[in-house]
This record gives sequence, C-alpha cells and structure tokens, in this order.
Amino acid sequence: MLEALGLPGPQELLLFMSAVFVLNATPGVDFLLTVSRTLQAGARAGTAAALGISAGCVVHALAAAFGLAALLALHPGAFLLIQWVGAGYLAWLGLGLLRQAWRGPGIDAPSAPASAARSDWAEFRTGLLTNVLNPKVALFFLAFLPQFVPADSPSKTVSFLLLGGWFVLQGTVFLLGLVAVCAQLGRLRTQPALRRAAQALGGLLFLALALRLLKTGEVTP
Repeated sequence: MLEALGLPGPQELLLFMSAVFVLNATPGVDFLLTVSRTLQAGARAGTAAALGISAGCVVHALAAAFGLAALLALHPGAFLLIQWVGAGYLAWLGLGLLRQAWRGPGIDAPSAPASAARSDWAEFRTGLLTNVLNPKVALFFLAFLPQFVPADSPSKTVSFLLLGGWFVLQGTVFLLGLVAVCAQLGRLRTQPALRRAAQALGGLLFLALALRLLKTGEVTP
C-alpha cells in the first residue's frame, strides 16, 4: 500500500521517522530560533517563527524535488554566495538581540496593540528567511530524502514530494511541541534581568552559528 503511494515500506518509514525526529531534536538554527523566540516573546511569537521555519522547509523540499539543490551542489560559487548571505542574516539577528539586551526592557516591549499583526509577520519572516538562507538545508534534503525513495517507485519526483511533505509535517509538530514546552517557562521573561540574559544568550548563539556556518559549513538544520 505504502509502496503504491510512492512511500517506503513500514520498516523503512519507521526508520525515516526516527531519523527525522533525531534531526529535529538536534539543537541547530531552527531549534534555537524557536526556543529563543518563545522564551523572549511568548508562545505566539514562537509559533509564528516555527511556522516560518516549516514554510522554509517546504521551499527546500520543492527545490530539492525539482533539482535546485543539485544545482547548488554542482556550482560551488552559488552555494558559497547563499552561505555568506545566510551567515550574514544570522549575524544580523544575533547583533539585534545583543543590542536589545544592552538597551534593556522597554525597547521592544509589545505594549502597542497595533503592532501584534506586524510582530507575528516579522516572526514568521524571520523563521522563513533563517531556514531558506541556510544552503545546508537544501543539500540535506538532497542527501537525506533519496535514501528512502523506493527503487521501484513509479515516480521519483512524487516520492520525493511525499517524503518532503512528511518531513515538513513531522518537523512542524515537533517545533510546535517545543514551543509548548518553552512557553511553560514564559513567566521568566517578565523578569527584566532574565529577559536581558536570554536576549544576550540568544544573540551570542546566533553569532556563533554564523561563524560556524562560514568556517565549517556544518550548521544543523
């Protein structure tokens, strides 16, 4: 039944799900962004960021299915350019968090009701761009998903899309669960000193990830 749909058999699918869980649970850019935004701005911001990350994974899954990731692998110049842009964006996020921590509470406090919709979109956009601008995610999809495409699949592209959709769905559920867990600590962000410490830590983490991306190219998705 699963093979007829272009998916691997039950044992291979269970292995795929287990591998996806391990990858999602490994602290990387997506994991740290979801945690930091939830702790700093609450469950709503964390959820928006998580959905943005998932949207970025959709972009990567579609690109991999239709060959863009292969082009990146064949053209190191394009890969390097996207890698530098992604690192720059992470560094920009990190410096922004450090600046907020330095200035203290009141700078980005969500006191204006009119800013709620804009803030949600900004959180979504941050998650989307952080994921899309990490070329390692594109190559990850290209290297990981084909291992689970059935050899006798009538359409490799369809199988690729189904597995990519499964990856996105499972990853979204994981990130939303992570938001729910981190939201339980949300009361901590009402303490100015703890909020500034969380912002400073988040800023340093993103700067470290930017440097790691430039030096080794091994940032976890």
